[in-house]
Amino acid sequence: MNVAVLELKRYTMLPNQIPNWIGTQEQPAQSNEWFDKLNPANGQLLTRAARSRREDIQQAVEAAKRAQPAWADTPAVQRGLILHKIVVGMQNRQGEIAEIVAAETGKSRKEALGETGGAIQCGLFYASEGQRLYGRTTTSGAANKYAMTIRQPIGVAGLIIAANTPIANVAWKVFPALVCGNAAILKAAEDTPATAWIFGQIAKEAGLPDGVLSILQGYGEEAGAPLVEHPDVGVISFTGSTEVGRIIQRAAGERFARISLELGGKNPLVVCDDADLENAAKWVLLSAFSNAGQRCASTSRVIIFESVYEKFRDMLVERTKKLKVGTADDCDFGPVINEGQLVNMLNAVEKAKKNGATILCGGHRLTDDEHRGGYYMAPTLIENVDPHDEISECELFGPIAILFRARDFEHALAMANDTPYGLTASIHTRSIHRATRFYDKVQTGVAVVNAGTYGSEPHMPFGGRKLSGNGSREPGTEALNIYSELKDVYINIDPTQV
Repeated sequence: MNVAVLELKRYTMLPNQIPNWIGTQEQPAQSNEWFDKLNPANGQLLTRAARSRREDIQQAVEAAKRAQPAWADTPAVQRGLILHKIVVGMQNRQGEIAEIVAAETGKSRKEALGETGGAIQCGLFYASEGQRLYGRTTTSGAANKYAMTIRQPIGVAGLIIAANTPIANVAWKVFPALVCGNAAILKAAEDTPATAWIFGQIAKEAGLPDGVLSILQGYGEEAGAPLVEHPDVGVISFTGSTEVGRIIQRAAGERFARISLELGGKNPLVVCDDADLENAAKWVLLSAFSNAGQRCASTSRVIIFESVYEKFRDMLVERTKKLKVGTADDCDFGPVINEGQLVNMLNAVEKAKKNGATILCGGHRLTDDEHRGGYYMAPTLIENVDPHDEISECELFGPIAILFRARDFEHALAMANDTPYGLTASIHTRSIHRATRFYDKVQTGVAVVNAGTYGSEPHMPFGGRKLSGNGSREPGTEALNIYSELKDVYINIDPTQV
């Protein structure tokens, strides 16, 4: 291991090996196998993580089953107070968490700090939900009968996350699962093992009871699949690709487990002829390229009214060419998470080019001295692509956006909806009439006016339609419906016994 890697390891305080957390105990995979985690900024070894398999999942499930009844019997207010201690631990170690996020993802420390702050906000929201785990009371049609609903935990929750915003993704799933009284098993993203590991450490220090949360490292097919298939895991929540979501839907649905799927997007941003083009350009660049385009809510289709197309296209190209790619705080975005993802993007762009697409800028890997060895994709804008070409309909999860012409508003709206996905959408216009019509008719789970296609908040529901999900919503209070059961309670009294 070279000096640069050792210096980085000291800086982030990463252990040489990332073990599993089975409850509050750190341990290697039972096979004692490990896999390499490479630094996306330079391609060098960063750390190694436990390569878990079915037997490790079984051990975690058994620990969860032992711990869950007592956790469920803990009043929800008390559960929330324990979760609040985790939030305080995250606040106290925010800089350390951010350093690990930055090292594992290649994003700047500034961006990693922002993401960690968002995870803390999410945790604070759900910790407070322990005081508001509402059911409801209502009337009955019969005399001397009272009706109500109460929330109860499902049991064991299996949580599978992506690596794009790793600490935020941990918070989105772990906190609501736990506040509802479930024990949780988190299968960490293989590209960000240390981020999940440090969360487990903080949870232990906060006094989370043993077995209530386990965090396992490993590959999806070796650790994720057994978690999805396990008969004692009552709810599965997954964030990732539509392809994997289909597999999970079939496997968990076969045994009638509850399933929450937050999947991909091919999100449109519409620029009308009355838009503030300066503001629209700012948001296109942020939505398409920040976080290296690795957001399910990234803008990948920019639909521009024909009357302003050339002017707006030229603005975008000029500004895109000025973007700075790297890991420093003054950079606009960093590398993509791994080389396989980068290669897929390059192949997709090359195929589109052969089919007649015009590459306005970018379209290649950055290989100069500053970027050599890392997984850097140049920010890419493309035009002259058919709306139904493969590159128009497949999520690339990188800094690539396609420009399309629209005749008028109705044409732009139709193009926005003409996609297999339905996660987020944005429109830029000065017209309240267009804005209202757009957010009412666009076929997505999220609609935004005069900003980007991303930027969800922890108290709001997030999710999509069509191939972007199965109708579930996380976070927000709506996530409580995923991780809890509603039970009807009827109380009949005899007034003669009063």
